[in-house]
Amino acid sequence: MNSSTQNLTPEMFQPIERDTLAQEGVSSKKITFWGDVWRRFLKNKGALIGALLLLVIGILAIVGPEIHSYSYRSVNYDLINKEAFGDHWFGTDGAGRDVWTRTWYGAGISLLIAFLATAFDLFIGVPYGCISGYYGGKVDNWMQRIIEVLYGIPNLIVIILLLLWMKPGIIAIALALGITGWITMARVVRGQMLKLKSQEYVLAARTLGASTRRMLTKHMLPNVLGPVIITIMFSIPTAIFFEAFLAFIGLGIRPPEASLGVLINDGYKVLQLFPYQLFFPALVLSLIMFSFNLVGDGLRDALDPKLRQ
Repeated sequence: MNSSTQNLTPEMFQPIERDTLAQEGVSSKKITFWGDVWRRFLKNKGALIGALLLLVIGILAIVGPEIHSYSYRSVNYDLINKEAFGDHWFGTDGAGRDVWTRTWYGAGISLLIAFLATAFDLFIGVPYGCISGYYGGKVDNWMQRIIEVLYGIPNLIVIILLLLWMKPGIIAIALALGITGWITMARVVRGQMLKLKSQEYVLAARTLGASTRRMLTKHMLPNVLGPVIITIMFSIPTAIFFEAFLAFIGLGIRPPEASLGVLINDGYKVLQLFPYQLFFPALVLSLIMFSFNLVGDGLRDALDPKLRQ
């Protein structure tokens, strides 16, 4: 988690100054906070490049394996370790399987695992952080002690033990990553809730008798969305990298299934003889992580209240 995301404050959600908008040639009557965020995001060339790369990679991960006549698991021993040529755009591997098809199929699997792990972070981390930050006091103390205990356990040990207990697969790996990844999300949400509950509009709503449910869903959670979105954008590439690492140490997806980590591990073994088998999956993995970080930085800058001055 990027430390700069923790500096976000509820001030970013206050109405935009009319003078600032007038200087930028924007009508203050039509602009909203999220409209302003979108406008700032579109001005960030790096973020737009990252978003475009993610769009292209996402499309190729879906249709890439289908536009080729070879299956990701089709074995042909007459085409073992053939370099990129003709019908095999990325060449073939040690079993004669098409590297193009396996690369984009593996990219889809890696993205799926990352999104599932991030969804687990949301479903556990956001409610946990909301309850801890909103109620405070003893409730917050006990809940934070639990987090400190879990945080003190190396996440790699927890993941390895879970994967040894469960059969390695998409659900098992996503669950293992999610169990250790929600702590960061919970801490971000808790920090924002502690800031928000001292704001005037929250105190006014409480004075008027608003229920806890209404306070959270109508007044506080919408203002936490910014930091949560940024945390997601940095959590996804982290999960992808961790999945690749697990595959590299032999705890990833089992053959003939493929992920980027599995393909990189296989390519590493024959790097000196057939470097293309490592190059293409590693390039796609690097582009995914690079793109998510560009988009995350763009969203962080768009949500930063200091940029409004």
